[in-house]
Amino acid sequence: MTDAAAPRPWVSSYAEGVPHDIELPTGSLSDLIAASVNEFGDHVALEFFGRETTYAELGEQIDRAAEGLRRLGVRKGDPVALIMPNCPQHVVAFYAILRVGAIVIEHNPLYTHREMRHQFEQHGARFVIAWDKVVETLQAFPDDVQLDHIVSVDMTRAMPWRLRFALRLPIPPASRQRGELTARVSGTTRWDELLGNDGIKPSVAGPTAADVAVIQYTSGTTGSPKGATLTHLNLGVNAAQARAWVPTIQRGTASVHAVLPLFHAYGLTLCLTFAMSMGARLVLFPRFDPDLVLPVIKKRPPTFLPAVPPIYERLTQAAQQKGVSLEGIEIAISGAMPLSQAIITPWEELTKGYLVEGYGLSECSPVLTANPVAHNRKQGSIGLPLPGTDIRIVHPDDPSRDMPQGEPGELLAKGPQVMSGYWKKPAETAEVFADGWYRTGDIATMDADGFITIVDRMKELVITGGFNVSPTEVEDALRGFEGVADVAIVGLPSARDGEHVVAAVVQAPGKTVDESALRAYARENMAGYKVPKHVYIVDELPKSLIGKVLRKQVKESLLQRGDVKALDGA
Repeated sequence: MTDAAAPRPWVSSYAEGVPHDIELPTGSLSDLIAASVNEFGDHVALEFFGRETTYAELGEQIDRAAEGLRRLGVRKGDPVALIMPNCPQHVVAFYAILRVGAIVIEHNPLYTHREMRHQFEQHGARFVIAWDKVVETLQAFPDDVQLDHIVSVDMTRAMPWRLRFALRLPIPPASRQRGELTARVSGTTRWDELLGNDGIKPSVAGPTAADVAVIQYTSGTTGSPKGATLTHLNLGVNAAQARAWVPTIQRGTASVHAVLPLFHAYGLTLCLTFAMSMGARLVLFPRFDPDLVLPVIKKRPPTFLPAVPPIYERLTQAAQQKGVSLEGIEIAISGAMPLSQAIITPWEELTKGYLVEGYGLSECSPVLTANPVAHNRKQGSIGLPLPGTDIRIVHPDDPSRDMPQGEPGELLAKGPQVMSGYWKKPAETAEVFADGWYRTGDIATMDADGFITIVDRMKELVITGGFNVSPTEVEDALRGFEGVADVAIVGLPSARDGEHVVAAVVQAPGKTVDESALRAYARENMAGYKVPKHVYIVDELPKSLIGKVLRKQVKESLLQRGDVKALDGA
């Protein structure tokens, strides 16, 4: 059996200047941000609609927010929920929670009451820092979900005043003020009140590298969302691995555009930790819109742009239509879904830089592999394991058996960025580890140069627009709709979003299920990206001998139907 000490054939394919291994950080993420504050104090740390915050100012705000949380009663090891779009307060809150030794739990601010409550019931956080637009959702929780303190954030306070009323964002489902970016709320501590102090004292002990930093929710390989427990070391070393992968980008000189949501594992590492550790200018966008992003690129292009394929495609098309140059974007790293040559070619022609594909999972902080930023990258591959990362390709039914080179098998990973387990779920944790190796649930091959290609998924998650959708979660919600006797959720191919969520529904006897009504019901109970793009009525669902719905057969039967709609054109 291969072990972590065995030779790593892929290192010979690394780009020039990339180390074969990685030195483990000895400090915490609080030490990481403090180092950048000390070294780059007068550099711009954050930009938000043209308003700039220096590293010195960021450090002061973090200290004040940390002291405010300490006075509210937040202590080391306490889980603190963070529910915000991309904005300066999000960055400050993230590092302030960590500074007092507490644990960040990121949430999608567009989640419905049902989705949000489910996560709170699981992680048990009693302190929340939230965009004021979602406070109404939190205050509607039942009494058995106890919240001691809610800090409400008016994100418009971080904008130049002239822009505060000019921008519209996606609004949380429960919000009543649907045309505004802020809401009047009561019964909370306001963000500016939290910062009303002189800052936390150096004598207040902070976290260590071994402490839990973040509980990152994910659907894992199967089933309902679970919280991946990530330590300061996990996240710090993944940021260090990312820095090592792009040696041409120098600390204190980079600009990174945060078009990915910071609450997503991908955005968290490559924007919140990697960018901040680089002393980079982090330009924050509360949502992705080419009309918001292109003017900023025109003024100052990012050195480094992490995103997903649909974002690169839309930026390319918009830049061509508007005649905006993308030159100066040196490196773009794509993840979450396959990257096609049809996107790579025009992007690299316009930017004169690199667009390469990577791969990761929330359980791995999240980045495991990436194509080299060099001419030997391979389109269609997810690249090479990052420095310090070990990979095996094993028999799907027996993880102790390594597959011959070039033969498909399950992708296993081991490295300092891999989580210790799922929060409060020991049984689920045991299921995804085999002799210390994390089982990704993906079927892959590795070639003689060490490049890995994903060929299939053992797991049944639907990946749409870079987000994981658990079929079980959506199915459980749709079974509550009148007339639905049974339902299966699968993903059908989409050139634009990777996959679209679709539902195969068996109607109850004597009942008729209306597609529009069912989708409207779904929108009331889950985030928009989880809502089925189409609903197909079927007579029955194929099942195993023990009654389990065979989603793979459902998907195959839908693809063979003559009435399957053109999803991208719908």
